[in-house]
Amino acid sequence: MALKVAFQMDPIGPVNIEADSTFRLAEEALARGHEIFYYLPDQMFYREGEVYAEVSPLTVRRVKGDHFELGEAVVRPLTDMDVVWLRQDPPFDMHYITTTHLLDRISDKTLVVNDPFWVRNCPEKLMVLDFPDLTPPTAIARNLATLKAFKEDHGDIIVKPLYGNGGAGVFKLTKDDRNLSSLFETFTGFSREPLIAQKFLPAVSAGDKRVILVDGEPVGAINRVPAAGETRSNMHVGGKPEKVALTERDSEICAKIGPTLKEKGLIFVGIDVIGDWLTEINVTSPTGIQELERFDGINVAGKIWEVIEGKRAAQT
Repeated sequence: MALKVAFQMDPIGPVNIEADSTFRLAEEALARGHEIFYYLPDQMFYREGEVYAEVSPLTVRRVKGDHFELGEAVVRPLTDMDVVWLRQDPPFDMHYITTTHLLDRISDKTLVVNDPFWVRNCPEKLMVLDFPDLTPPTAIARNLATLKAFKEDHGDIIVKPLYGNGGAGVFKLTKDDRNLSSLFETFTGFSREPLIAQKFLPAVSAGDKRVILVDGEPVGAINRVPAAGETRSNMHVGGKPEKVALTERDSEICAKIGPTLKEKGLIFVGIDVIGDWLTEINVTSPTGIQELERFDGINVAGKIWEVIEGKRAAQT
């Protein structure tokens, strides 16, 4: 069944066609005979009972420097689409949240992936709080005394913005580090968001594993190894992806969280595991498809589309 699919995403021009998961999903959609469209979050709007977007027909191809072509942009109701992909990157701010509210209004007629209600209510660094037995010691606060007490209890810690992404603003503070107050002042000086602190896991030196789940089931993992001199393993900041197998502990984590992901309509999810501990559940715009496909020789994008096609057929 051919579908009309719209991608709500960041500008397509700068994407890395060798790594970008949205590009891979679009490529696979075309291979499966679907018609795809593109729009930026700012091009979506609500007017008099209908949610619209200025959408452009999209063609993608795996040619560096010539990887996409857009047709003429036309304003259309998003309910004209069979599927809308919510694929813009964080920051998870009020602009992002507003797009989820608008997409909620079409979800009875159009399949939105991931489900915007649960994307809004399951931010990456907060959803893990539902699984305290799987996560390292964690504190979330906009209160310096609380963060100082947490550091006193746990020694080396990681501090990061609650709604950041891609490794931006992530700091490791050692037991004897005296910069927590200064760091707190810097963050709270430009943002009203709390900070999240977690006990530092030395196992990160061996890598931060990204496990991909499709409709609640793990399909594989990649290991992201920090660059020399770095604590952060995110590929955005130089982390190197490596082939890795799922461990028994990884499978245990997936078995515990998978049913919740499936129930909430979170079809494409990437979780982060350091050693034996779950640190994030990424539901907004997870990455890792292309690296996993290269390492394991499986069509992850195809598995995702199989689920979407089945859910859309059941919806109509």
